[in-house]
Formats: sequence, structure tokens, C-alpha cells
Amino acid sequence: MFVRDAMSTVVLTVGPAHTLRQAAALMSARRVGAAVVLDPDAGGIGILTERDILDSIGLGQDPDTERTHAHTTTEVVFASPDWTLRDAARAMTHGGFRHLIVLDGGQVAGIVSVRDIIRCWVPSSEPAPMH
Repeated sequence: MFVRDAMSTVVLTVGPAHTLRQAAALMSARRVGAAVVLDPDAGGIGILTERDILDSIGLGQDPDTERTHAHTTTEVVFASPDWTLRDAARAMTHGGFRHLIVLDGGQVAGIVSVRDIIRCWVPSSEPAPMH
């Protein structure tokens, strides 16, 4: 199975000037754990995760004044739709993160999460083990 089979093609994107509260509200409404941050001035694609927001709040920072650009990971490992799910899982394990932005021809094609990979490896139709 490949990343293209597991990835979400509807991707939440936010700008670098969004506040963390705005980003969190959008992520919560869409029920996603990460947003792609498009920053044309910085010339790149970054990712903001629920962990980034938690870290900021844990430091006592104000989510109404903190901007996404200050909390965005810009050194991103990108996946290809042609990667196997094993390749994606290996990259996540090695990098210590749970989301990969998927690029196809230099454009954002989707995002794949650990949950997406697990969903493909263990279909919901399989019964859970009983203990």
C-alpha cells in the first residue's frame, strides 16, 4: 500500500499571520492534528501541529497574540504519493513526528498521519482483541 492510498487530499492550510487560537479553532473544526502553513514571503511550506500549539500554551504564551509563523516547523520531511506506507512510517519514526506533508510535482497533494497509516494496516472491520 502507498501513501496515496492513505493520505487525506483535503488539507487544512493557514497563513503565517494566523494566531494560534485561530489555527487551533480551524484544526478542531476539521478534526485534524496538523495544518500546512503556506508562507509566500518565507518561500516555503511548513507544518503546525497540535503539539506546537500545546508547547506554546505550556510556556504561558498567549494563543491570541502568538502567530503561526513563530511555531511552524519549516524543516519539513516531505513524502511522495509513491512512497510505501512502510517508508512513511519509517520517516515518522526516525524524525519523531506524526504527520507528513505529501508533495507531488512540488505542490501539496495531501497529508498523511500515523492514524491514516494505522487505518490502512488495520481495517476498522477487524474486531479488536479481547482481553
